[in-house]
Amino acid sequence: MVLMLDTFTEPQFESAALVTIDMQRDLLDGAPFCIPGTSAVLPQVSRLCTAWREAQRPLFHVVRLYQPTSQDVDRCRRAAVAAGQGMLQPGTEGSQLAPGLTSGGVTLDADLLLSGGLQQVGDAEWVLFKPRWGAFFRTSLSEKLVAKGITTVAVAGCNFPNCPRTTVYEASERDFRVVLVTDAVSGLYPQGEREMEGIGAALMTSESVVQSLVPAAA
Repeated sequence: MVLMLDTFTEPQFESAALVTIDMQRDLLDGAPFCIPGTSAVLPQVSRLCTAWREAQRPLFHVVRLYQPTSQDVDRCRRAAVAAGQGMLQPGTEGSQLAPGLTSGGVTLDADLLLSGGLQQVGDAEWVLFKPRWGAFFRTSLSEKLVAKGITTVAVAGCNFPNCPRTTVYEASERDFRVVLVTDAVSGLYPQGEREMEGIGAALMTSESVVQSLVPAAA
């Protein structure tokens, strides 16, 4: 059964934060560890980021960093990372944010991020490290959102079956209203869309989200 948006699930863009998931260079087309579709959604994710800055709304870039000896590598990838695969290794070019995601040149502070800190890269813009699939697991994201009065979380990035999907469920579990930006999430498929609607997530295109954000900013 698909649940329709109502007063409990409808997005509130006047108090919305954008969360981008794993938009890092190692995962783009042509990179050694590319995830198909990630480069295709980068223009839409970048447009969302620009709109959020212009509206002076909170913006969070959530990243992965894999260390060969760390238990924070997903179990299904530990063997490859331990063998020296080098995917999303702290300090490498491939671990950095995708081009166009921030308003200026940003180099990730791996030590700060891995210690659980938030790296501020703009007036209302931060990067944080997530140790597992979801952006809320063992991070300070929920506390930061609550402190800023955020009621709605818009999710974009890579790669729907894993990290964006988990993040949507985690946000819903914490009583945030959720928007899944359909053309700004790689790997999205029809059944997944129906399942997101079934838990009350709003499915919107980046164009619709940007247009909804502008009146709130004014």
